[in-house]
Amino acid sequence: MLTNAPKGTKDIMPDQVYRWHYVEKKFAEICARYGFKEIRTPVFEHTELLTRGVGDTTDIVQKEMYTFNDFGGRSLTLKPEGTSPAVRAFIERKAYADVQPTKIYYVTPCFRYEKPQSGRLREFHQFGVEIFGTPNMLADTDVICIGNDFLAEMGVKDVKLEINSVGCPKCRAKHREALRAFLKPHYDELCDTCKDRYERNPMRIIDCKSEICQDIVKDAPMMVDFLCDDCRKAFEDVQKNLDSMGIEYTINPRIVRGLDYYTKTAFEFVSTSIGSQGTVCGGGRYDDLVEELGGPPIPGVGFGLGIERLLMLMDANGFEIPKPEPVEVFIVTMGEAAKAEGLNILRKLHQKGIKAEMDDLERNVKGQFKYAARLDSKYTVVIGDDEISKGIVQVKDMASHEQKEVKLSDLVNELTK
Repeated sequence: MLTNAPKGTKDIMPDQVYRWHYVEKKFAEICARYGFKEIRTPVFEHTELLTRGVGDTTDIVQKEMYTFNDFGGRSLTLKPEGTSPAVRAFIERKAYADVQPTKIYYVTPCFRYEKPQSGRLREFHQFGVEIFGTPNMLADTDVICIGNDFLAEMGVKDVKLEINSVGCPKCRAKHREALRAFLKPHYDELCDTCKDRYERNPMRIIDCKSEICQDIVKDAPMMVDFLCDDCRKAFEDVQKNLDSMGIEYTINPRIVRGLDYYTKTAFEFVSTSIGSQGTVCGGGRYDDLVEELGGPPIPGVGFGLGIERLLMLMDANGFEIPKPEPVEVFIVTMGEAAKAEGLNILRKLHQKGIKAEMDDLERNVKGQFKYAARLDSKYTVVIGDDEISKGIVQVKDMASHEQKEVKLSDLVNELTK
C-alpha cells in the first residue's frame, strides 16, 4: 500500500506530462484570445462556502466531499469544483468594484469521493472560465463559444452541444409544484436520496443516476415548459446568439447539471467516445451565487472542463499531441581533463538555451554513445584529452552519422547556429 497511489488518483509521469503541458498551454492561449485572465485559488476552502455554493442537496455535498477539521477546529474541504472558490476570491478582493465584466480562467485540481472509473477519478483536474458582472446572454454565448472552439482545436469532432434553461427561483417554484404532484404517486419507489430531494429540490431527481428514478421521471414535467417571460427571453437570446455564430446545438430539457447554483442557461458538450460518462464540458449561468456567498447581487456564467476526459477524447479522435523536442547535444568525454572541459561547455550551452546533457554514470565511450542515441540526441560532442591539447572537438550528426572537427573556441557558437 505504501508504494501505491491512493485509490482514485494517478501519477502523471514524464512520458505523459507533455500531453498535459500541451492542452494547458492551448487553453491559456484561447482564454487570452477571448480576454480572460488567470486566477489561482487554494486547494481547500471553508466547508460552509462549498455547502452553500454547490448546494446541500447535491451528490457532491451529500456524498463526495473530502472534509476535515484542522488543528484549530475549522472545517475545511478539498475543493470539489472551481466556481465557488473563484466567486469567493471575487468577493474577498472586491473585484466587483472594478470595471465589469470580470473574465477569469483557471486550471486546478479538484477532489470528489466517487467510485473510480474511466474518465472519473477522485483527484481530477479542471479547466474553467467565469464571467462576472453582466446579465446579458452574450456572456453565456461567449463561454459556450470558448468551449466549442477549444474542443475543435484539440481535434475533438464527435461532441455535440446540448443546452437547456433551468429557470430562476420565480418560475422554478411553479415547476417544483408540478413536479412534486407528478412524483407523489411514485414516492415510495424513489431511491433514498431522491426521497430527500423530493422535499428540498425535486428538480435534482431528474439528474439521478438510478435507473428506477430515471424510469419514473421520463415523462415528468420539464422546467423549459414553466419558464417565466424573462427566462424564456433569455433562453431565446442564447439560441439566437448561437445561431448567429454558426454554433450547432440541440435543446435537451433534461439537463439540470449537478450543482444547485445554476439559473437560466445550462449546457453540456457530450461525447459518445468515452463511455457512459460522456460529458466532457458543462456549465451555465448562476445569477444568485455571488450574493448567496456574501457579495453584492452580481450575475455570473461559466463552465468546467475535465482534463482527463479531454485527453481520453483526443485519443479517441486520433489527435496526435506533438512530443517535446529531444536533447540537442550530448557531450561524450574521455579522461578527467575532458570531463572538466565538458562541464564548462555544458554550462555555456545551457546558458544559450540549448538542451544539452552529459553522462552522470561514468559510462565508457561506447555506453555514452548508446545513451545519447537513447535520448534521441541530435548531435554528440566528443572530447578527449588529446583533442583538448589540440584545441579541437569532434561533432557528430547522429542522424546522418557525419562527423566534423570544430575548434574548441568556436564550439558554442557553432552549436548555437
